[in-house]
Amino acid sequence: MNNVMANNLVYPTPERIIEYNVLALELIKAKKKDKPSVMSYSKVVEAISKAKNKKGNIYDKATVLLHSLVQGHPFASGNRRTAFIAVKYFLLLNNAKFGVKDDPLQAKTLLGVREGYYTHDEIKEWIKNGKIREFRR
Repeated sequence: MNNVMANNLVYPTPERIIEYNVLALELIKAKKKDKPSVMSYSKVVEAISKAKNKKGNIYDKATVLLHSLVQGHPFASGNRRTAFIAVKYFLLLNNAKFGVKDDPLQAKTLLGVREGYYTHDEIKEWIKNGKIREFRR
């Protein structure tokens, strides 16, 4: 496995996150038009870099990774699904707890992340303990 070490944490590589995009689109069908396609490799690299450079604990870094992948929109399809898988992988790889249940209803929370509805601390609490206020428009 090709991983990058920084501050004793193992981070996913851009190539691994791109693989997760392919996987997410194969496993979690949302739209017929979904196709794995990288629109901005540099935004994937930037998301990893922001996470590495974020001060704080692993959950602060995971929050930045999730937020950056969702809002940076580096893929043609499946950005939220890819970010979810990448953050889960990042935490489990580093022996940290991932508190979010694998449930399609979590898609609403990810929509809230995309739309800037949640604060950093709310997203961090969700990733760590699975608790967050309901997303409402």
